[in-house]
Amino acid sequence: MTGRTGPLTGLMSRLTVGWQESGYPASLAEHDRRYGELPPRHGGAAKHRLVDQVAAAGLTGRGGAGFPTGAKMRAVAERRGSAVLVANGMESEPASEKDQALMARAPHLVLDGIELAAAAVGADTAHLCVPRGRAWLAGVVRTAIGERNRAGRDGVQVEVQELPHAYVSSEETALVHWLNGGEARPTMTPPRPFERGVRKRPTLIDNVETLAHVALIARYGPSWFREAGLPDTPGTTLATVSGAVADPGIYEFAGGTSVGEVLAAAGAARGVEAVLLGGYFGTWHRVDQVAGLPFTVAGLRRAGGAPGAGVIFALPQESCGLAEAARVLGFLADHSAQQCGPCMFGLPAVAQDLAQLAAGRPGGDPLDRLERRFAQITGRGACRHPDGAIRMAGSALTAFAADVHAHSRHRPCLAAPGDGHQRTAILPIPAAEGEWR
Repeated sequence: MTGRTGPLTGLMSRLTVGWQESGYPASLAEHDRRYGELPPRHGGAAKHRLVDQVAAAGLTGRGGAGFPTGAKMRAVAERRGSAVLVANGMESEPASEKDQALMARAPHLVLDGIELAAAAVGADTAHLCVPRGRAWLAGVVRTAIGERNRAGRDGVQVEVQELPHAYVSSEETALVHWLNGGEARPTMTPPRPFERGVRKRPTLIDNVETLAHVALIARYGPSWFREAGLPDTPGTTLATVSGAVADPGIYEFAGGTSVGEVLAAAGAARGVEAVLLGGYFGTWHRVDQVAGLPFTVAGLRRAGGAPGAGVIFALPQESCGLAEAARVLGFLADHSAQQCGPCMFGLPAVAQDLAQLAAGRPGGDPLDRLERRFAQITGRGACRHPDGAIRMAGSALTAFAADVHAHSRHRPCLAAPGDGHQRTAILPIPAAEGEWR
């Protein structure tokens, strides 16, 4: 989507160039017309130059963690032996569609990034991981790979891998475990993948949007990348905007653009009071507390939030935020790896307490139980899954404090519908597939 382009922040079109022209995946010829040819990618000088360019550009990961991409690339490039590159297109976040949209509309931009990053870190093997339930998406990428092969593009050969689509299967150690023949569940670290990952080789794992940005930096340089955004948050980012907005979809905007600006561009409904930022591992907020904040790691940190998976969900005024949070907690409990006590017992208990509270039928003192369970679970999981779930649950209790107070006393929400009709659930809750291999 395109729109107003400001000198520093606002809506822009870099990754999303041409998305509205046909609605189909860009062919290799169309891609080359939009972006031009790839720069040289062989030889020691080219290898080190791209790592330095990415670092100078200030690109950070777009998959949720926000780690400096240049530092990740350098850590792999400096290891001994041939490396492996893993492009993470799993997008297990149900409220996000940015990665699948990017691969579906601009597959060659992602493949360019894979090819260039692989050469830069010395990888002779590359895997693009996508959800098993999106066979159509795997088909789009394989068609693009076939185009490149027929055109004689001599970059690293990319193997498309279709993994089970559980929420935790997009975690980097889960990807490595699956590619090594195991289940798509997170594993304990260290060693980190950059030290010993796929087949015990140094492994670079990057989100597909991150790799698409690498392809643009390689073409146009770090100075061009920094023309968008602010000095501490350069470049553009993709976000999925949904809920109570007139134009839900994928938006690209410069770093530093505020939450309120993005909501306005998407046509947020009047009266929207709360948003979920970052996805199901994200946080709930009152709109008036975050509207003026940049949708960046540093900007949202002031409110205890983070961009996470690039999600902005506007809660409809007639919806119950506690009920939505309870549904999300139930989903996260069902989609845990079931490898530790916090996931096996703690999250289902928290989900049950939240569900009782949301229904206005709490047994005993649910707030006291939730406070104790939050303390017992946080920081004690085998992976980050329990922490993310508890962060989301805790933020709901804060953002919807007035409703918490009402529900705990068996009263309806303060903004309950006056017609007596039950509220409609809004956030998507996919069923657990039950497969790990």
